[in-house]
Amino acid sequence: MAGFHKVGPNEALIVSGGGEKPSVVVGGRKFVLPVIQKAQRLSLEVMTLTVNTPKVYTSEGVAVSVDGVAQVKVGSAPDAIRTAAEQFIGKKPGEIAAVALQTLEGQQRAILGTMTVEQIDQDRVAFADRVRDVAATDMSRLGLEIRSFVVRDIQDEQGYLEALGVRRTEEVKRDATIGQAEANRDAAIGQAEANRDSGIKEADADQKAQAARFEANTSIAQSQRD
Repeated sequence: MAGFHKVGPNEALIVSGGGEKPSVVVGGRKFVLPVIQKAQRLSLEVMTLTVNTPKVYTSEGVAVSVDGVAQVKVGSAPDAIRTAAEQFIGKKPGEIAAVALQTLEGQQRAILGTMTVEQIDQDRVAFADRVRDVAATDMSRLGLEIRSFVVRDIQDEQGYLEALGVRRTEEVKRDATIGQAEANRDAAIGQAEANRDSGIKEADADQKAQAARFEANTSIAQSQRD
């Protein structure tokens, strides 16, 4: 096609030909020279991917299934768009999404094999960040970027996660019981110390009162003798 070509903010226009590096236009228009140049469009829409890796064995040999959700799109920088154009120009969004999904699933599967179930389950954010950071390198080679990635669900068929939950509940109960016992002990010690201090003060006051009475009686006796 020749003449002016216009694209919206959600797609890129890649104009090639004429011996120059392909130019990129996002949210604008450009004149394309007939015969000499070629204009092609590339979607910049965000793709939502369900990253599901069933029955992956962790470092301790427990099979888990992890379900994550990622937001992926073609990068915004001109070089990233050119790179994506080399890989995906002429392909449908679904085909681009399939390549991105395979990359994420592969990295998620690889990382799961290096971690324990407890590590994955206790800090899902850290696990998701690790998958995203490792996959980002492969994605950049395709001209893609990961906008977000979260772990939605973790399951296992052996009941390992359920057992972990029961153990954590028992640990919480135990810690609460120990904490209450320590609080009761501290309160009893505090009361005993308060009682001791009160007794010491009372004895001191009584001693001073007796000394005062003795001194008064002595003064009276001395006065009577005089």
